[in-house]
Amino acid sequence: MGNPFFFFVFSLASFRLTRLIVYDTITSFLRKPFHEIVEETMPDGTTETFLVVKGEGGRKWIGELLSCYWCTGIWCAGGLYVGYTIWPDVFEPLIIVLAIAGCASFFETIVQKLS
Repeated sequence: MGNPFFFFVFSLASFRLTRLIVYDTITSFLRKPFHEIVEETMPDGTTETFLVVKGEGGRKWIGELLSCYWCTGIWCAGGLYVGYTIWPDVFEPLIIVLAIAGCASFFETIVQKLS
């Protein structure tokens, strides 16, 4: 882990996996049992959307975890690191793909800002 390049790649992979779990539509099925999206019409006529965590106990804990980018990020980073330590042949390609996707998301954000 002393290699700065490895740290950078690992950071990008953790960033992308966390965003995938917390925000991306493709993984909404993971969040659906734990979250409810509520829309409210405000007095000025605008609509605001709120995320409500469902349930109690373990269900609520998972819902809170999945709604918090920082919390999920710690678990994603830890899972990737443990996976890489135990099964490097499986996790190294996964980490590289996630890192490439993370880097691409930065480029896409820059391109959108410039357009």
